Amino acid sequence: MESCRINKYLAECGVCSRREADSLVQTGRVTVNGAAAVPGMKVTGEETICVDGAPVAGRQEKVLYAFYKPVGVTCSEKDAHAEHLVTEYFADLPQRLTYAGRLDKDSEGLLLMTDDGDLIQSMMKGAMRHEKEYVVTIREELTPELIGKLEHGVYLPDLGVKTRPCRVKRRGEREFSMILTQGLNRQIRRMCKACGAHVVSLKRIRVMNVKLGDLQPGERRRVEGEELETLYRSVGR
Repeated sequence: MESCRINKYLAECGVCSRREADSLVQTGRVTVNGAAAVPGMKVTGEETICVDGAPVAGRQEKVLYAFYKPVGVTCSEKDAHAEHLVTEYFADLPQRLTYAGRLDKDSEGLLLMTDDGDLIQSMMKGAMRHEKEYVVTIREELTPELIGKLEHGVYLPDLGVKTRPCRVKRRGEREFSMILTQGLNRQIRRMCKACGAHVVSLKRIRVMNVKLGDLQPGERRRVEGEELETLYRSVGR
């Protein structure tokens, strides 16, 4: 059986995050075959692995969900000031899921939730230029000049970077779709603001080959079959 680092194994078993697993190991709360685990050690899962004396269940099958994040829901696992956390919508599942690319509180739409940390890392690599598609409504009239500015890239002074060229398609007088290949913090809102426009609503409708489809706010569906296989192939897995 393939081996992996103890922190990754604990994360794949749904015990905690890799960082939290490192802390558990460092404080002597993890044992492997009765002996204290050490940072960086590798295990296969055939060993008797315990946390605080309790045996750890084996690695679970990885899952991926497409979720329609409603406006007002915060992408975080812990936030004392948030009214609603995205993890609340997955509390009924045995796996510990996290998001692959967050959406800010005021935005809505497709959020991918998974317990596959390697998939998340592969998707978040900016050099891979994975596509994400959004539908945006602004307060002002959508002019050809504004479309041109957005498509050619916008300098964001507060971040000190110029955005990559992107694709923009008119959908109405104030509505357009935008396909990005990078994921800067609040990128679309910052881009529009830098061009003198103000975002009224922002919805993500696609991440790579996974689409929001007919999902309604708060609903989820499991990504599987050919859709899942295509996603994994796209990230080289």
